Amino acid sequence: MNRTFVLLAALVAGLPLAAGAQASPAVPQPATPAPTQAPAAAPQAPSAPVAPSAYPTKIALVAVEQAIIATNEGQRAQAELQKKYEPRKAQLETEAKEIDGLNQQLKAAPATLSEEEKASRQKTIDTKEKEYELHLEDANSAFQTDMNQALGKIAQKFYPFLLDYVDKNGYTLLLNVSDSQQAPSPVLWTRHDPNADITEAVIAGYNAFSKVAAPAPDAPAATHPRPAGTTRPAAPHPAAPKPPSQ
Repeated sequence: MNRTFVLLAALVAGLPLAAGAQASPAVPQPATPAPTQAPAAAPQAPSAPVAPSAYPTKIALVAVEQAIIATNEGQRAQAELQKKYEPRKAQLETEAKEIDGLNQQLKAAPATLSEEEKASRQKTIDTKEKEYELHLEDANSAFQTDMNQALGKIAQKFYPFLLDYVDKNGYTLLLNVSDSQQAPSPVLWTRHDPNADITEAVIAGYNAFSKVAAPAPDAPAATHPRPAGTTRPAAPHPAAPKPPSQ
């Protein structure tokens, strides 16, 4: 709603009351001495910002990923996935044994074996090794994806429990000490205490230390005159609502 319209509406709403007050004759009142005006109060100085203060330190360390895996749910998830991937593991072991056997046969081949035959056997070994590497990579990727999904479901319950635990036990700072490098920050949680945040105090202190003045405010954008003969496009009007069908 337009602010000018709101102000005008408020003023118009007060007009009847003022008009009624003028229509009724004023009752004469005895003259009273003018009250002695009290000296104006001196303007109060702006209150200084509250200096931040450190809260009591009680630091908690947790290896989040190891903890999730070590839970009963994490152990069960691992066992189920290992059982699921047993056939693929057995297949990879069979392929690896076959490649080892072919290498041993090539090494034990008689000296009378032609170079052509040696090259053919070596080519077969190379092909099987590439296939083995692809199968191993696919199995590892699939296993890791399934493991991440399983542990992710546990983490959705584990994290709220962890934060509630440190809060109820009076900790003020929780740090993650997991070996994984996937965690973006070691700080998992801090107790909510605005007075402990020194960000603004450090900014003000450094500005005073550096003695660098604040940048000048941006100048207002220059207004460009409209070329003569041009008109402002009319604002679009909403279409009238259709009457309800009888």
